[in-house]
Amino acid sequence: MTRDRTRHLVLLLPLGILTGAFFLLPTARLIAVGASGEAGLAGYLAVLTTPRYFESFVATILLSLGVTAVTLAIATAAGLFLQRNAFPGREVLVALLTFPLAFPGVVVGFMVILLAGRQGVIGGLTDALTGEKLVFAYSMAGLFMGYVYFSIPRVILTVMAAIEKLDPALEEAARSLGAGPWTVLRDVVLPALKPAFLASGAVCFATAMGAFGTAFTLATDIDVLPMTIYTEFVLYANFATAAALSIVLGAITWLALALSRSLAGTTVAAAG
Repeated sequence: MTRDRTRHLVLLLPLGILTGAFFLLPTARLIAVGASGEAGLAGYLAVLTTPRYFESFVATILLSLGVTAVTLAIATAAGLFLQRNAFPGREVLVALLTFPLAFPGVVVGFMVILLAGRQGVIGGLTDALTGEKLVFAYSMAGLFMGYVYFSIPRVILTVMAAIEKLDPALEEAARSLGAGPWTVLRDVVLPALKPAFLASGAVCFATAMGAFGTAFTLATDIDVLPMTIYTEFVLYANFATAAALSIVLGAITWLALALSRSLAGTTVAAAG
């Protein structure tokens, strides 16, 4: 028994070192810095009591929720089609859909500019058709587009894996009872995919909450919490406020991930 305990401790030692060095110590230091300002611990309430911070916080929450909802809808539709239909080029299409995982946020922001910027493709088309350029790359709409683009791969892989494990007998039973395709989808398939939706949706939400590179690239008229933290830290040297806002941002994303884990259950309805 002692030998087994020693082996377990040895195996856990690298994890303990990494967790302490790269998570616990930096987080503890960040909490201390956040409480070191003139307001002390009340500095953590600045996100609620200061209008600029509160507006940035609300905008970030709403943006992340919108990105999560749209990404789940697109990834579910695409995942169902790709997982249940075999056709030439399917693997290439799946690879293309997951390709944005290789792009940093700055590259995604640059792609949004090429599409919807002042010299972008959309602006050129609308100028030719209406005489006016449609430019939205530097607004929340452009940031929304960029976030959806790099969120789809994170969701579609999870959804496709969950669809593959669905028990086809459940759908066959529903059809034998007279249920149509949309009824089967609504009452059988989508409820069975709930754990995958919760897990991938939480990751999507957390990623959108903390994403910085794309917002930094497009930050002409964008005020989201990561940009607010950057401004306080770099431009104003307001380290205490930047640290407090960072802890609040981290707490919200952690809460979303923890809540999704508790609600997701164990698995989807899998084949036997």
